Amino acid sequence: MSTLRIGVVAPVAQSVPPALSGSVETVTALLTSGLVTRGHQVTLFATGTSTTPARLASTLERGYHDDTSLWPWELCELFNLAAAVERADDFDIIHYQAEYAPIALPFSRLTSVPVLQTVHHAPSVEEVRLWSRYPEAPFVAVSHAQARLLAGLRVAATIHHAVDPTHLTFRPTPDDYLLFLGRFTPGKGVLEAIEVARRTGRRLLLAAAENDYFRETVAPHIDGRQIVYAGEVDQARKSALLGGARALIYPVQQAESFGLVLTEAMTCGTPVAALDQGAVSELVDDGVTGHVDASLDALIARLPDVVQLDRHAVRRRALERFGVDRMVEAHIALYAQLAAESLGTP
Repeated sequence: MSTLRIGVVAPVAQSVPPALSGSVETVTALLTSGLVTRGHQVTLFATGTSTTPARLASTLERGYHDDTSLWPWELCELFNLAAAVERADDFDIIHYQAEYAPIALPFSRLTSVPVLQTVHHAPSVEEVRLWSRYPEAPFVAVSHAQARLLAGLRVAATIHHAVDPTHLTFRPTPDDYLLFLGRFTPGKGVLEAIEVARRTGRRLLLAAAENDYFRETVAPHIDGRQIVYAGEVDQARKSALLGGARALIYPVQQAESFGLVLTEAMTCGTPVAALDQGAVSELVDDGVTGHVDASLDALIARLPDVVQLDRHAVRRRALERFGVDRMVEAHIALYAQLAAESLGTP
């Protein structure tokens, strides 16, 4: 395959990769590094605080999560995106990684270079209806569940995210706690995770950044003994918490497009107890890497089976399904296809 010239547009909320949490930035960093390793010419449009083997192009030195004077956030994202489109002649393809919405859509008719979109959430019917004003614009779905939600748009490929096993330590023998790791929102199911801990008598650690929902709704349940707040964690601490957990509790209440923490936990050998929402059932192999249940009662009933799953088998399956090589090679094939289409070549 010939060398491709690729412009990867990351969000500019924070650095790539992120100092703490940030699944979009984490995946973008993995993809960009993998493309460079395979010899492609890659320019990453991201904050100046980012670290990458690609060429780094920055319209902002710091992200708007780090510098609150950079507002509104939409304008920051547009500056970064426009910088890539202004250099479209330098690229065979531009890949926009959306923090919130696919704001690159209006640019897709302003250049002959393909502008590929990845959105990282589960869009509503109303969102997709609005996006369908550009039915020819290509999207890459991050799961089959998300692809179904993108009905009526051009889903050029479905490619699962990857995780870097070198940053996720395998623990054959865990400590004695359950883990909830994710944003504190009603949709993530943190209150349900607390209910699981209380009904099973197990210790639960909560790891995420504080916000108003945490302070008002979650904090009153924390006693420092059975329900423990571990704070927001960096990559090293996240790996340690995931590897040390008997199980990751994922009682998500709203459908999500992927669920990167599921694959991160499984790569550490930690099985998952999850509710069947969104992409969960296509990521977790029931009975091998965890259990996927339709109700919280069923999740609680099967938790003793989850914590007894073979942690070596959990990690082995995760490495088979969510390796970086697979994700990168699938993107390269898609980029080549879209670039060839734009040139009118077979």
